[in-house]
Amino acid sequence: MSEKSNELRLRLFGRTDVGQIREHNEDNFLVANLTTGVRGLMEENRRVALGPGGIVLGVCDGMGGAAAGEVASQMAVDLIYEQLLGQDGPASGRDDLARRLVQSIENTGAHIFQDARSDRSRRGMGTTATIAAFMDDRVFVGQVGDSRAYLVREGRLALLTRDQSLVNQLIEAGQLTEEEAETFEHNNIILQALGTSETVQVDLTYVDVCKGDILMMCSDGLSGMIRNDEIREILLNATEPLEACRELTDRANAAGGHDNITVIVAYVEDGAEEPNEHSSFGYQKYALPDVTPEAASVLEREPDSEVDSEDTGSMSAEAQRENRKLRVSHTMIGTVNPLATTPVTSDVPPGLDGASLPDGADEERPRQDGPRTSLNAEFRRGSRISEEPVALPTNGFPPALLAIIVICTLLLAGLFGYLLVR
Repeated sequence: MSEKSNELRLRLFGRTDVGQIREHNEDNFLVANLTTGVRGLMEENRRVALGPGGIVLGVCDGMGGAAAGEVASQMAVDLIYEQLLGQDGPASGRDDLARRLVQSIENTGAHIFQDARSDRSRRGMGTTATIAAFMDDRVFVGQVGDSRAYLVREGRLALLTRDQSLVNQLIEAGQLTEEEAETFEHNNIILQALGTSETVQVDLTYVDVCKGDILMMCSDGLSGMIRNDEIREILLNATEPLEACRELTDRANAAGGHDNITVIVAYVEDGAEEPNEHSSFGYQKYALPDVTPEAASVLEREPDSEVDSEDTGSMSAEAQRENRKLRVSHTMIGTVNPLATTPVTSDVPPGLDGASLPDGADEERPRQDGPRTSLNAEFRRGSRISEEPVALPTNGFPPALLAIIVICTLLLAGLFGYLLVR
């Protein structure tokens, strides 16, 4: 295995096309060097060496009718780029870059949602977001919706993302076959999108690239029209990213061009190790640490809270029990983690419980002819709150004394009634 050089070097290009059916293009894509601040397909971005800030690539597929989908996808690429570029200096490490990527996508979704609420003409607008950020030889991919990221290595094509669509979840849950999915009436529904709700769950994956790898990102206007074998063949036979982008969009249009078509292709020229039998790739989730280094240092400097610093040894047993119950009640009711939400399962077909999907995401996706909508309008996410009763501390009369009082009251009431009848 040869040693890698110091800088990762890429050749890349991107292209978007309206397709054969749509009247306007609601797709947008992002190519930006976060070190130099240069955005777009300038010559210096087509063949680039990775700097300390990294490089970001992204595909956003808008929805919402009229011009709202185009607005949403444009807002997404602009806001994600501005947030990643506007951070204080380059990322301090891989975890920091991954965290910034997730936060930028989450914040963008909330911003688009608020903008749609404030403008009646943009109600219901949203967009997918598949964003790749490079640091060293590692690529992080943040995913919301059903745009895709592929990787080709030594002749093999694999998906780095998982479609967040109803039809894909039904297939993986065993509720639909590939043949049935081709004619499934709801194959244009995605499970979440930026802008259709205030919060989103970003699916964060990663891959360590090798020399000779080819990264391709695209909207469903491409992946829904061309089979995976054909995609792999085009990427392997093309000598330049521009040639690959042109051939992929032409093939999608020749197959019908039912939707807008957007694609980014990046070749890893140098700066990464040669592939070997241990260099696995595909859909691999990345788990971020729970606490950032900055937050951890703050927690170390802060004194314990007032409640924790109390001398519980001087409390009575009952007071200590009440103190513990109050803390538990605050934890269960006072704070709700927005990531601990799932679709309401009463309207979801059997087998869809929001659990992790099985591996093996190299499947073909059925073509989507109708306008795509977000499932958020039909399946509202509710907080996953524990159904176990919370024991609340109470003080009162002993049960025996309460029973005596109740019996005496009933006897007096009966006697009073008897006297009134007489």
